[in-house]
Amino acid sequence: MTENDLCYLSARDVLARFKARDLSPVAYLEALIARTEAVNPSLNAYTEEFFDDALIAARKAEATYANGTARTLEGLPVAVKDAQRVQGQRTTQGSWSMGHEVETQSDPMIERLLAAGAIIPARTTTPEFCLSGVCRSERFGVTRNPFNLDYSPGGSSGGSAAALAAGMVPLATGTDIGGSIRIPASACGLVGYKPPHGRNPDGPPANFDRYNHCGFLSRSVADCALGQNIVSGPHPRDHDSLRDRVVLPLEGRGRPMKIAYSMDLGYLPIDGDVRDNTLAALDVFRQAGCDVTPVELGWDQRVDRAAMQWYLAMHFGRAPLWALEEYGDGMTDYAIATAEAAARLGPDDVARSWEVQHEMYQRMGAILDAADVFICPTLSVGCVRADHDPVGPGFEVAGQEVDPEYGWVLTHQFNMLHNCPVMSVPTGQGRHGVPTGMQIVGPTFDDARVFEAAYLYEKMVPDLFLTGVKRPGGVAQ
Repeated sequence: MTENDLCYLSARDVLARFKARDLSPVAYLEALIARTEAVNPSLNAYTEEFFDDALIAARKAEATYANGTARTLEGLPVAVKDAQRVQGQRTTQGSWSMGHEVETQSDPMIERLLAAGAIIPARTTTPEFCLSGVCRSERFGVTRNPFNLDYSPGGSSGGSAAALAAGMVPLATGTDIGGSIRIPASACGLVGYKPPHGRNPDGPPANFDRYNHCGFLSRSVADCALGQNIVSGPHPRDHDSLRDRVVLPLEGRGRPMKIAYSMDLGYLPIDGDVRDNTLAALDVFRQAGCDVTPVELGWDQRVDRAAMQWYLAMHFGRAPLWALEEYGDGMTDYAIATAEAAARLGPDDVARSWEVQHEMYQRMGAILDAADVFICPTLSVGCVRADHDPVGPGFEVAGQEVDPEYGWVLTHQFNMLHNCPVMSVPTGQGRHGVPTGMQIVGPTFDDARVFEAAYLYEKMVPDLFLTGVKRPGGVAQ
């Protein structure tokens, strides 16, 4: 096995080799560091690296495997998005207005990862205030997709996705308030999971926003379950954390399922590459014996307007407004545009957005009562350029001009339906060599059903997943 092969092992395989004592946590981390030094100058996936501290932790982990005291994730490197607090590190969210002091306490999800023995070698890039589906900021620059450096890895957890796809780390965290886990998972050929709101405890103020979720990106379905089983469950510092702790299986049963699907959610233009790859993925489920049926949602553009009203009213929209006066000269165009839109928000806008959310679930709830899961594309396009402007004019999908921020994603709709678990899985590649993905949506709070469908799909098409054989073509193989 070459060093690059080692870097593409699944997190579960890495831990099994640690336990069997045929892979050293130190040697593994050194391979990841070498890989990072080789490819990250092209990608720009990390905001800060903590390799010296990580190596010290890896040596300690090696000793625990020797004496039989290793914890569940002992010695496993996990990259953490620069939007989640880590004690002793800075949190910037890609903005010059933040990160002036180190954190005195880790967010609950990160606290649990560290308590299980995980090592944090680096923090991953995010657009300013996590506002965009592409990963660029004035503070850290542009992050690029390892499959094609001209294109974006998605956002806002773009650095996490780029690092995973490039073999720099085996597991990474993300946050998702409008698709920020699923968008980059789709663009980088990964698994990305948005659990029901509150399943994974979070830190303030995001934990109080019902659209917000924290979770994982990974190269396999089981690696995502591995992380979920560590962090889910109630936490005394998160009022919104759910009381039940869900333990997910690390493999599927392979049973056929009833699947409902929509290609466009009723109102979005869809690029031909995305359509073809999604239809091929649905055929995979048919080949597995599943009943696959198209459905009509009856959703329209009011969905996007309602989502924007919520975002502008919550901390997601207010933070750039609060920063504008002091830090406006160093803010991105999209952060300034968000601040200005938040200032125009009327007092009735959020209440009216709730009416749309209610209407959305009247149809989706009935669909998920009749089917096991619902499937749709994750993005309406195969990719957007790395320097894509989310407030610029003239952006088109399938020949139709759409909103450059919301018109190419099919993700925020399921933040509005915040109790539905959703996973993005890969469906192939588009004409630019960049991956495409689809979302598997489950009934409210039914995490296990989403994972069951994902395991079934992964077993049928393992070569679509980045588990050691397939590599991105934009960086060194």
